[in-house]
Order: sequence, then structure tokens, then C-alpha cells
Amino acid sequence: MFGSRQTGVHAYAKVGMETGVVAASPHKLIVMLFDGAMVALSTALHGMRSGDIGEKGKSISKAIMIIDSGLRAALDKKAGGEIAEGLDALYEYMSSRLLTANMTNDPAILEEVQRLLTELRDAWNAIADTPAVTGAHPTNLASA
Repeated sequence: MFGSRQTGVHAYAKVGMETGVVAASPHKLIVMLFDGAMVALSTALHGMRSGDIGEKGKSISKAIMIIDSGLRAALDKKAGGEIAEGLDALYEYMSSRLLTANMTNDPAILEEVQRLLTELRDAWNAIADTPAVTGAHPTNLASA
């Protein structure tokens, strides 16, 4: 009559995620994209290791979509210069590797892309508290 408990849990999770997206700073949105891609790759690894081809394929496709339509699309190559160009090439490499992993069923490739995403996410988080990101003036940081 009211639906399953699991349906309700998913609905609340979706509302929570959507609320988080609306309230997030541009910096936090990029972190959320990294997190989403890494969750998708973990799910793909599970599917690959358990022989669930559908889960593997769906999750790899989701990771590629996040990388290409999220992270890569967010790059501003004019403002970012060489750094943005390098990231664009790295994201293209990751997507290509994920296609190869899907075709060859190679978990090592998924783990490689996970490591790359983790390193990028960690670097992105490291700049989160810099004055350019927070909008704070460096002299005000000492009193914070």
C-alpha cells in the first residue's frame, strides 16, 4: 500500500543528495563528482569480481559519465591553461582505461583509475582551505 521500506530509504537518500548539491559550493560539487565516480568504480569492481556483468557494465558506464560529463566538462581550459589541458588529457585517459577494463574484465585497470581519482580528490581537497577558494584574505586567516 505505501511501498517498500527500501523505496522510502532511497527516496530520502535522493532528497538528501539533491539538497546537498543545491547547497554545495562549486568546490564541493567537484568533490561530490570524485566521490560518485569512486563509488561507481567500487561497485564495478564488486560486479567484476562476483561475475555480475550487468552491475559491472552499468557502474563503469556511470563512472565514465561522471568523468566525461562532470569532471571533464567542468574544466575551464581558457582560465585553467596548462593545468586544465593536463586534467582534460588525464580524464580522457581514465575514460579510455575504463572502456578497456570493461572489455577485458581487468580489475587492475579499475584499481588504477580509482588511485588516480583518489589522488586528484586529495589534491582538490588540499586546496579547499586556500584563500582563493574560500574567498578569505590571507591576513584574515590568522585570526580564524
